[in-house]
Amino acid sequence: MKKLNDWQAKWIVDSLNQADRPFSCSKHANLAFGLRKLPISARANSKSGTESYELKITYLRPLKNSSFQMISRRNIRVKVMQTLYSLQTQEQELRPGEAVKILKDHFDETRQLFVYLVYFLTELALYAETDSRLRLSKHLPSDQDRNVNIKLAGNELIRKILEEPSYQKALESDKPQLLKNTELIKKLYQQLAETDSYKNYILHASRDRKPEKEILQFIYTDLMLPNEMFEAHIEETFTNWDDDSEMINQLLLAFLNKPQSFNFQEMLSGEKWEFAKGLLESVIEKREVTMELIKPKLKNWDAERIAVLDMILMEMGICEFLYFETIPPKVTINEYIDIAKEYSTLQSGQFINGILDNIHKDLVQEQKMVKVNFKDMDR
Repeated sequence: MKKLNDWQAKWIVDSLNQADRPFSCSKHANLAFGLRKLPISARANSKSGTESYELKITYLRPLKNSSFQMISRRNIRVKVMQTLYSLQTQEQELRPGEAVKILKDHFDETRQLFVYLVYFLTELALYAETDSRLRLSKHLPSDQDRNVNIKLAGNELIRKILEEPSYQKALESDKPQLLKNTELIKKLYQQLAETDSYKNYILHASRDRKPEKEILQFIYTDLMLPNEMFEAHIEETFTNWDDDSEMINQLLLAFLNKPQSFNFQEMLSGEKWEFAKGLLESVIEKREVTMELIKPKLKNWDAERIAVLDMILMEMGICEFLYFETIPPKVTINEYIDIAKEYSTLQSGQFINGILDNIHKDLVQEQKMVKVNFKDMDR
């Protein structure tokens, strides 16, 4: 994806401002965050002519429902895929329990990323007190130095987060403080202090819930996420940021709505962990079965020359057909088409769609696939 310079990004953002919904976009347009990805084809003139940019702009809005899902099945599938890929490309023989351990590590990384983002947000808010203390310690502090507003440090939502037992446990286990970038927090706080939103926030002494929440949402979506230094810091610290960013940002916005409903020790429910582990183990243990179904459908394709990820995704899809009776085949096919488009080649989505659809029809015709009526759990 091509990166945008300042004026190109401004041209696109100015155009999108015509929409009657708030949005947030990285200048380099290489992050998609929030609740929904909207692909947009934009054209911008440059010295070398007209260039096309494929962007993913995400409109940010709070969840309407106060209860929210943690890690989605989509993200589970991606992490199972990544685990299978790492196992398939390693040279040494697979040790007992190794696959499940790698998968668990992937989920641990997601939790650690989320904990750190919450920690960073709270530290940025608390820096209001640090800034006040530093300015008062000057040899000759000015009147402005003596009257720094520290309302943000006492934000009611920040207080609730800091007092939440599950968050305190997460601080002890994940130790986000070891990754703290004090200089970046300082710079972001200084930028925040110059914004109209912050000036309006500290203008009122009240602690009403809405403005307390809105200022934290503003800090996260309008200050932290679009900032290049913050983006680089997160990308360097967490290799899973590109994979998890959209989900994590959705979770964080939901978390700010109702932090007391969130348990940091249960990012993944027991049911979803069983799904993840079961899918991983099924693909490994039933490889002969899945390959017997895949190879006849390849026609003129050489199985050895098919992209490794494509083969893994097809195996996962077939395992869902055969061994996960509550997941509708349509959901399975659509999920793996989307994952293939995002993680594999340009043609992978169409290729996987064709193979899985044909195998699904054969399994139905041969009565080898049993699905039950159910309430949709694939979220």
